[in-house]
Amino acid sequence: MEGLLDKEVAVSKVSLLDHFSALEDPRQAWKVLYPLSEILLVVLCGTMAGAEDFVEIERWANKKLAFLRRLRPFANGIPSHDTLNDVMNALPASLFSECFIAWVEALRTGDLDIVAIDGKTSRRAHAPGERPLHLVSAWASRQRLVLGQEAVAGKSNEITAIPLLLERLELKGALVTIDAIGCQRDIAEAIAAKGADYLLALKSNWPTLAEEVQLFFAADPGETIESHDTTDGGHGRIEVRRHRVCHSVDWLTGNRRFPGEPRFPNLAMVAMVESTVERDGKTTTARRYYLSSAKLSAEQFARAVRAHWGIENRVHWVMDVLFHDDLMRLRTEHGPANMATVRRFALNLIRAIKDKASLKVRRKTVAWDDDYLLNAITETAP
Repeated sequence: MEGLLDKEVAVSKVSLLDHFSALEDPRQAWKVLYPLSEILLVVLCGTMAGAEDFVEIERWANKKLAFLRRLRPFANGIPSHDTLNDVMNALPASLFSECFIAWVEALRTGDLDIVAIDGKTSRRAHAPGERPLHLVSAWASRQRLVLGQEAVAGKSNEITAIPLLLERLELKGALVTIDAIGCQRDIAEAIAAKGADYLLALKSNWPTLAEEVQLFFAADPGETIESHDTTDGGHGRIEVRRHRVCHSVDWLTGNRRFPGEPRFPNLAMVAMVESTVERDGKTTTARRYYLSSAKLSAEQFARAVRAHWGIENRVHWVMDVLFHDDLMRLRTEHGPANMATVRRFALNLIRAIKDKASLKVRRKTVAWDDDYLLNAITETAP
C-alpha cells in the first residue's frame, strides 16, 4: 500500500506532460475551467484505453474520474467532448509535434540504429473538398519508437516535408532509410548534415542514374560485388532475396558525367535486392536498387532493407488495425494532425509496457485495469 501511495505522489506530476509545457493555452484565461494539462491527460489516456473520438473519450473519462483525480485535481470534473474537440483543434500542430519529439528524445535509451521514414494517409481526415491528412513519420526500428511526424498536404509533398522532419530529429550515427520519393539530393544533404548516413531507394525519379545502376548489376561486375541471400517461406509462398552491394562507385561519381546529374553527398555504395517469389506454381522476380553513404556489408544491407519494412508493419498497419487511423473523421483546423500525434504517443507508451501480451491485449488491459494504465504512463515517462 505504501508503494502505491509513493507512486501516486510521483504520478501527481505526470512528468511526460511536462514536455508539453511549451504549449500555450489557446483559450481566454478567464474562461478556462479545465487546465490544458487535464485535457491532454484525458485525451491521451482515453485514446490509450480504446476511445476513438471525443464523445467516447468524454464517456471513458467520466467513468474513470476517480482514477484521473489520482493524477490531476479535475476540480470541475471532466470537460465536454465539445471542449476537448475545440482545444485539440486550436493547438498549433507543428508545436504539438515538436513537444512529442522532445518527449521521445527523453524516452530514448542508447544510440539509434536504423531510422525508417515513410508517409501514410488518414483517408477520412479531411474537410469537404480538401485532401486527406498525410503524415510523414520516423520510426526507430531497433528501439521500436515513433520518433516524430510531419503533416503534409499530400504524398507528392513528402519531398518538402521530409527535410522539416529531419531537422527536428536527433539522428547522429543513425542510418536513415527512405523509399524512392526521398531519393533527392537535398534530402541526402539534410541527412548528412545531421551526422547520419542515408540508404535511399532508387527508381525512375532519376531515370538516367537508375538505368546506369541497373546496367551495372546486370553486367555481373564480379569481384567488386558482395552478396548475401535469404529465404523466407509460409502461407504457400517461398521468397528468395539476393542482396548485392558494391563499394566501388568511382564510375558513378567521376568527372565525365552527364549534365545536371544529381550529386549525392558522400555516396559510398550502390546496392540491389532481387526478390524471387514462388506461389501457386508461379514465379515472379523484382529488383530494387539503392544508394547509400554507408559502406554496408551485404548482410548489413539486407537487415537495413528488412528493417525499413518495420514502419509499414509496426506503425502504419498497427495504426490502422489497432487505432483505426483510416476511420478518423476529424476534419478541421489542427485536430487531425494533433490527434494523429496523440495516437502515436499512445502507441509508444503501449509498446513500452513490460508485458509479453500483444499490443491489442495490452490496449484492452489499459482500459480494464487502472494500475496497468498508471504504470504505462509513469514507468515509461522520462
